[in-house]
Amino acid sequence: MAVTENKNPLKITETVLRDAHQSLIATRMTTEDMLPIVGKMDQVGYHAVECWGGATFDACLRFLKEDPWVRLRKLREGFKHTKLQMLFRGQNILGYKPYPDDVVEYFVQKSIANGIDIIRIFDCLNDLRNLQTAVDATKKEGGHAQVALSYTLGDAYTLEYWAKMAKDIENMGADSLCIKDMAGLLIPYESERLVKALKSATDIPVELHTHYTSGVGGMSYLKAVEAGVDIIDTAMSPYAMGTSQPSTEVMVETFRGTDRDTGLDLNLLGEIADYFRPLRERDLESGLMSTKVLGVNIKTLMYQVPGGMLSNLVSQLEEQGASDKFYEVLEEVPRVRKDYGEPPLVTPSSQIVGTQAVLNVLTGERYKMITNESKALLRGEYGQTVMPMNQEVVKKAIGDEEPITCRPADLLEPELPRLEKEMAQWKQQDEDVLSYALFPQVAEEFFKYRAAQQEKIDPAKADTENGAYPV
Repeated sequence: MAVTENKNPLKITETVLRDAHQSLIATRMTTEDMLPIVGKMDQVGYHAVECWGGATFDACLRFLKEDPWVRLRKLREGFKHTKLQMLFRGQNILGYKPYPDDVVEYFVQKSIANGIDIIRIFDCLNDLRNLQTAVDATKKEGGHAQVALSYTLGDAYTLEYWAKMAKDIENMGADSLCIKDMAGLLIPYESERLVKALKSATDIPVELHTHYTSGVGGMSYLKAVEAGVDIIDTAMSPYAMGTSQPSTEVMVETFRGTDRDTGLDLNLLGEIADYFRPLRERDLESGLMSTKVLGVNIKTLMYQVPGGMLSNLVSQLEEQGASDKFYEVLEEVPRVRKDYGEPPLVTPSSQIVGTQAVLNVLTGERYKMITNESKALLRGEYGQTVMPMNQEVVKKAIGDEEPITCRPADLLEPELPRLEKEMAQWKQQDEDVLSYALFPQVAEEFFKYRAAQQEKIDPAKADTENGAYPV
């Protein structure tokens, strides 16, 4: 492992095993694709490898027929010297709705027990009330609690707003802070100003996460590093750029020989890139990686659409045979967002706004059909938005119902005992109840698939071959 003599080396969090493939190939990289390169990645000296959470959990169960908990255990086994990081949606965990505190606490406990070191916790509305339970649970389990601010643009989102949020995050017990720029909206000089504002407001380390969607990611990192940011998120070059992160190798080389030299070995990174390159070619050839998400889309700065959301919109429209409506939908997104109180666009708010924008365009009439998720957001089930919502749209969605003003999870009863009872017949490991809690139908389908696979083979081999434990 290369060693740098710098007093303040720039640290790198590698995203190729999570956000990079989530953004470029809709989270379809398999555990089998990952494991052969883990040993080499473990030698790099990354600050952390982000490899779990976000959409990986859902995609494992729903599309890959894999157990996400088994993936985590296998990665933990392979990464002997590197911290593993996950993305956690606050009170929404890895799902798309708020869960009771007992489920949040148990999920954090099991994530850390299975190998996670750093939990990056964010809320789609930047409502800090939705983060406290997860932060407290992470600290209790001995994990590193990083709180991420979902970066966005709008009248309310001033430097003063971000600096105050940073101070509040430090006060709530977070170990570090991340600027989560989901859509690549953070332009270079604004990046410099923002990092300086956060560094002066707080004493905890500041990390910057961006996407290359608008083409400015590398420059924004340069200015952020010059302004003193502690850590940046990057992806190995075959799965970098486009709607993913700036390239790891490029960033390492950019700061070589400066007072922020990362000290990472470019030759070793080159060998890792060589491993991922054929996987990229395969994904391009199969059409899994769409060229639509590989280029620069400067309209991102207008539409504020994050990478994962772009690929979701592409597939939603393809399913409806309405690919020609792509740009029309993109233009509708900021209008829906404004009606909804200008929330940042990040899971699940990005899916809620995106799906509603698709419906508004395809039905030919705005809010003719309103999704249940939209109604929940407008009702206040996800928390408080920074700006007020369009009351006409709220009325159309929820009628005379009283919106929720307290922390939404305060209205939720504990659920674990009921869930344990409901899924008892499928349980093969403690973690199964959490898979079921987040995605009941999808998890049940997976449990049936797992049982069928186990019956076909020698049960003693079920653990290694099928990612499941025999009863």
